[in-house]
Amino acid sequence: MKNTLLFLLLFFPVTFLLAQETLFVYKSETLQIEQISANTFVHVSYLNTEDFGKVACNGMIVMNEGEALVFDTPANEEASLVLINWLERDKKAKVIGVVATHFHWDCLGGLNEFHAKGIPSYASEKTIDLAKTAGYPLPENGFKNKLKLEAGGVKVVNQFLGEGHTKDNFVSYVPSDKVIFGGCMIKALGAGNGNLEDANVAAWPSTVRKVKSTFPETKIVIPGHGKIGGTELLDYTIELFSK
Repeated sequence: MKNTLLFLLLFFPVTFLLAQETLFVYKSETLQIEQISANTFVHVSYLNTEDFGKVACNGMIVMNEGEALVFDTPANEEASLVLINWLERDKKAKVIGVVATHFHWDCLGGLNEFHAKGIPSYASEKTIDLAKTAGYPLPENGFKNKLKLEAGGVKVVNQFLGEGHTKDNFVSYVPSDKVIFGGCMIKALGAGNGNLEDANVAAWPSTVRKVKSTFPETKIVIPGHGKIGGTELLDYTIELFSK
């Protein structure tokens, strides 16, 4: 069964996702983890907000050959510790880095738990500056526009392509799995505008078009909130903010 699942995820990722129920590999009240391709997982945690109530927040995990990278922390320290423990104890994987795709709390709210474990953190220089101004936990290692990381030989490209949800939002792309984590810059189908407090709405559609053209082989798209899908999520986001 395990080999069959791996084959389906590797060769038919989008078809498999659309045809099957959600495949949780871990599930609790505070954290859910779903495998979506051979090396890529989505973690879902919950943020309590004044404007939108309890919000489910997506992040990404890339794991291979005993190493793991986490993209956006779970929304709080409790769920972050659960995620780290699951990776280290259940999956026997060393967490070699955590990446914050923009400066909002749902991306770096659990950063202190990663730092307490000695796990290095990464973000754009813009994200670090904005997080400092906001009084949030600070990622340790900054980059300007592009950063390449690896987990067990699986490459991930992190790239800033323009403003949208925030001035610093960037995407993380896994070429081998054709998976892109768009963070809060990318909307799930049917989603509304969401939090626009730090947004550049005028630039948003153009930025997402650059995401499409920069990573044209993308098959699976992970939004910051809501259900994953294909490149139709990019098109939906472009249309939503072009009105």
